[in-house]
Amino acid sequence: MRKRVAVLCGAAVVVAGTVTALPADASTAHPTTTTVRTAKLSWKSCATTNYPTLQCSSVKVPLDHANPHGRQISLALSRVPHTAKTYQGPLLVNPGGPGGSGLTLAGFVASSLPKAVASQYDVIGFDPRGVGKSTPALDCKPGYFNPVRPDSVPSTPALEKANLTRVKAFAAACGKKYASVLPYIDTISAVQDMDSIRAALGAKKINYFGYSYGTYLGAVYAKLYPERVRRLVLDSIVDPTGVWYDDNLGQDYAFNDRQQALMAWIAKYDSTYKLGTDPAKIEAKWYAMRKALAKKPAGGKVGASELEDTYIPGGYYNGYWPYLAEAFAAYVNDKNADPLVEAYDNFAAIDASGDNGYSVYTSVQCRDASWPRDWNQWRKDNWAAYDKAPFMVWNNAWYNAPCAFWPTRTKQPINIANGKLPPVLLFQATNDAATPYEGGATVHQLLADSSFVVEQGGGNHGITLSGNACLDKYLATYLTNGKVPRSGGEVDAVCQKTPDPKPLTTAKSATSTAHGSTLHGLLGFRG
Repeated sequence: MRKRVAVLCGAAVVVAGTVTALPADASTAHPTTTTVRTAKLSWKSCATTNYPTLQCSSVKVPLDHANPHGRQISLALSRVPHTAKTYQGPLLVNPGGPGGSGLTLAGFVASSLPKAVASQYDVIGFDPRGVGKSTPALDCKPGYFNPVRPDSVPSTPALEKANLTRVKAFAAACGKKYASVLPYIDTISAVQDMDSIRAALGAKKINYFGYSYGTYLGAVYAKLYPERVRRLVLDSIVDPTGVWYDDNLGQDYAFNDRQQALMAWIAKYDSTYKLGTDPAKIEAKWYAMRKALAKKPAGGKVGASELEDTYIPGGYYNGYWPYLAEAFAAYVNDKNADPLVEAYDNFAAIDASGDNGYSVYTSVQCRDASWPRDWNQWRKDNWAAYDKAPFMVWNNAWYNAPCAFWPTRTKQPINIANGKLPPVLLFQATNDAATPYEGGATVHQLLADSSFVVEQGGGNHGITLSGNACLDKYLATYLTNGKVPRSGGEVDAVCQKTPDPKPLTTAKSATSTAHGSTLHGLLGFRG
């Protein structure tokens, strides 16, 4: 996870780590889907201005798939129906998270694919269990991210204690509020739900397109139900050998690289931002800004932790760089904090939907796999990472720290290795921070008949349907006829990255990133 991939020169791809065996309880998946096999979905219009043909429905599934006649919960569904004579079945889409809502993503995918391709599918979005319009929807501790939070870097015992008190309270609140639900909020249960959706749609097989955590969700579905997979697209791929503690540590190094890429981009446009031409000195100014905000939060709400929250999205999508650069420059050069507060409000402020997403995020990740229960291990590992990559380490640590105190037992990660699938199409950017390149390379090795398409030099997270015509051509071809590129090498096809954005002084920049920003608004962050 920690080794960054800068170029593709034909060198062998390193496959890191090992995978564990399929948990025994995963074998319960197949029998339980009979409960909704004959269910008839009632679709009603939930059209929006952008997605006028969007329809919505819901389906009941067991809370515990091992007890199909027990308590039922509801999953919210969306659909853009096929219109072509040629029908290729349902295409389930997922934006990641865990905790991301997929209802609007169905409209986005259907409208972003070539019409001739999208029209052959029922594009199906869904809110996984616990999310959004599915019921029950989790919200463990409303307002958990309200500013101003303690400084994320525990440079004093008091700061460490304040942050620990906060995360312990969150874990305890989840356990108290959702004691009967938390044991069933995990990836395997979500995958079993997906098969219930398949059955309710009356489909023998599904097509699936997932981003970020959605790639792990899709790979686990394919492991449990290989005979029910028709086509499988995974974009920005989670390393299944590191779920979830090691994966999160690996992110820290990659996000530090992306923050430094932002600093280099700002240096390139010194005539606009007046912050200098040396990226290292610009980075020093950023950390000086962080130090000042720790003492005096901007607008009474952007402290050191909130500043990190504001700039982390720039690691996911460089279309945000011009806005982040302007806020940085205004604060440093003009002593004007207003643009920084505006950037926080636009990119980082958490509303009720965000509280819900985070509640599901922690519930799934803390349940999916074992986490260190000894805080000394967290302290040791995160300080070691901080010494080399300080930008996001402690912010990320506290984001995941409730898992050290989670009230439910953990499962074992799924071994997604699979030789029973039709051709699978994988997309990965070489400099992706949220799901570093090694994860895509690993999954390519684990899925026997997969094809690996790489965006060379790209750093965005979520790369198809985001403005790269080369990538989108491979996606459209695969969804049209199932054909994937084959090179016989470690990588099957390479596309060059899309150009970095320009400062906002050029009108072209604002429009050229619009489509990508729509996608990244749907994918969210931390997934």
